[in-house]
Amino acid sequence: MTKFGDFEPLCHQTPSYPWCNLFYRQIQRTDPTVFTDVSSNSLTAPVGVNPTCGIPRVGQQGSLANIANIVVCGVSILFTVFLIWGVSRRRAAVGRIEFRMFLILYLFTLPLQLITTGSLLEQGSTALVALTAIHAGAVAATFWALLGNGILSTQVVEDGTLSSLIPYSFFILAFFAATTYISLDVALGFTSVFGPSSPLQSLNSISLFVLTSIWPGAAALFYFAIMMYIVLGVLNEVRPMWFYVLAAVLFVLSQLDFFLLSKVICNGSSQKVDGSFVATLLETASVGALYLGWRSITEESWDDEVYYPR
Repeated sequence: MTKFGDFEPLCHQTPSYPWCNLFYRQIQRTDPTVFTDVSSNSLTAPVGVNPTCGIPRVGQQGSLANIANIVVCGVSILFTVFLIWGVSRRRAAVGRIEFRMFLILYLFTLPLQLITTGSLLEQGSTALVALTAIHAGAVAATFWALLGNGILSTQVVEDGTLSSLIPYSFFILAFFAATTYISLDVALGFTSVFGPSSPLQSLNSISLFVLTSIWPGAAALFYFAIMMYIVLGVLNEVRPMWFYVLAAVLFVLSQLDFFLLSKVICNGSSQKVDGSFVATLLETASVGALYLGWRSITEESWDDEVYYPR
């Protein structure tokens, strides 16, 4: 029976789920007999642990790797750089520094995602494990940066000052360091605290599950609630809220695609592509909608009304 923190259903049913790279190494060093079928040969194994459908490693069986997601990640990198440039131009905007840090973190996750889901590196290799752990840490830190932006938008402390930047940056580093360490421990077994799974086949890690699955969803939900309060309750505006609604819808659709449709696309394409490229496209579009929402609530006409009352 599946327990809380089990990655086995995800690694078996969801193609290109990056955190499975950590458990592949855990099994490889603990009991390789757990591997069956496509996972038994690390040279050709796709992302996942005994996946029902997966894209073979590049160069094997004529595979071009996860080419669709690689291309979308590349386009997303360019788009996010453009957003960072747009934020940097608005020098007087509220929360400019913090929102730019969020975008930089999201930008950092994209090349890592390209590698960890791309079927480019050999499964079980130290390089893939290290990059996957860094990717997990970057994702956890990015969602704190998102939530932190929401908290700072309430002006509980003045944005752009040491009183906001020090705690904001501290929690970014804390989430990144903690998640990266836990991920490495799951894969490499530095201690017995975070692995191996018991039983091994369950691929269980409650800490990793919370930081990579529960925390991002919770952070996104709290951020949306805070922005709803600020836009509708404080600014008494409606138009910017539609950007945040759009961002939320796109984010939810990206997750539904990744977890529900990815295997369907993988099977339908004869293991050439999966749903990860659609999920990445929707996630990046969601970030773009967040930028439009942030830009809308920092227009000068509203700044004069809210922050400099007559």
